[in-house]
Amino acid sequence: MESDGEPSPSSQKRVGRFLLKFFGSAFLLAFSYRLLLFSGATGFFVFSSSPASEIQAAKGGNLRRVSDYPSMEKIDAPFTRLPEMALHGRKGDSLKEQCDLFSGEWIPNSSGPPYTNSSCSFIYSDQDCLTNGRPEAGYLYWKWKPYGCDLSPFDAKKFLKAMRNKSWALIGDSIFRNQMDSLLCLLSQVEEAVMIYHDETFECVTWYFSSHNLTLALIWAPFLLKAEIKDLGHSQYDIQLHIDALDNTWTSQYNKYDYIVVSGGQWFLKTAIFWENSTIIGCHYCPGKNLRELGMDYSYQKALELAFRFITTSDHKPLVLFRSWTLSHFEYGEWYNGGICNRTEPYKEGEFSGDPVDQVMRDLEIVEFEKAAAIGLEDGTRLKLLDIYHLSLLRPDGHPGPYRKFHPDISKRPQNDCLHWCLPGPIDTWNDILMEIVLKEGDQRSSS
Repeated sequence: MESDGEPSPSSQKRVGRFLLKFFGSAFLLAFSYRLLLFSGATGFFVFSSSPASEIQAAKGGNLRRVSDYPSMEKIDAPFTRLPEMALHGRKGDSLKEQCDLFSGEWIPNSSGPPYTNSSCSFIYSDQDCLTNGRPEAGYLYWKWKPYGCDLSPFDAKKFLKAMRNKSWALIGDSIFRNQMDSLLCLLSQVEEAVMIYHDETFECVTWYFSSHNLTLALIWAPFLLKAEIKDLGHSQYDIQLHIDALDNTWTSQYNKYDYIVVSGGQWFLKTAIFWENSTIIGCHYCPGKNLRELGMDYSYQKALELAFRFITTSDHKPLVLFRSWTLSHFEYGEWYNGGICNRTEPYKEGEFSGDPVDQVMRDLEIVEFEKAAAIGLEDGTRLKLLDIYHLSLLRPDGHPGPYRKFHPDISKRPQNDCLHWCLPGPIDTWNDILMEIVLKEGDQRSSS
């Protein structure tokens, strides 16, 4: 399957060790976070094709998840929710005046999506679900409703006007390509961007809106750290991850941009050998190599710590949004053994709590984000949280599933993509929230 974070089969004998680590880590993370807080229907679509030059989403790679283990299926791990506060707000703002965009529910929306697969040419074929034959379009008729307030739909004219003479970079893995395509589609209803740069593999791509002198760049850095990856992670060659060095692909360009969206992702679940000071110190899931198992949470914490340190110590002060962990919705298995995602409507609150691995990684990044945000208040770093975890957790119906390929033969049980998102689809809401945060930040700066 063409996706980041594809799991591979693994043995059961290390379940106990992971569970001990998981619950111990969960307790420590919760305690640390508390300290931090108190210290400071039928479609109207027609078929269209996607550009042949679109980037391929990351494939393959050896990794393991708690859901790989049959004994874990009945564990009902609690869902860790953020306190009811607006994490994108400024220090000193009254909470009563804040709208918590990240806590809410999906409600029916008869108006449907803001673009279609006929009105946008930027949809990558693997996410063009209706063109590929998805038989129902009900997943398009929902909208995110924050509790106690409303989220405005994306306004392309307003966004382009506010972003005149600005530049953006989205830094991460293929989920960011998914989000970038959504953003390009939303903006194309007013002005269609032109691709002005791509590297040899189309992993790094730049688009330009000439009428507004706006640049959008996609920078491929799946670990944020320096990493040696062969064949986009498809080969049997283990990823070599340097946990003490950031990926120069993004750090060398950091000063070029006015707005930066950055995130880690499911590449941290892949098998990797860890290097520090030019020495191998351990790994994540490398049986038979006689190396110390440090775990995926170890490398993710190191990556976030190093990335946030770079951001907060840089003399360049763009508006930086950290996009939270995005999870998959495989059921009845994983990508390699028949896992599917064939639900046709959102989960209700409390119906699904997520994979324990996803919760560990998400809790870890919230702690690291809050540390960096506290530092940023002192040194002028503008750091905001784009917390799409919970609203995405509730949308198992929004993935391509088998419709990542054109009219698949379902009787042959094709591989499903339950990680990336159909376009149009729930991922468009990420950009609704992104616009709300960015424009509010601009209003606050102009009035201060």
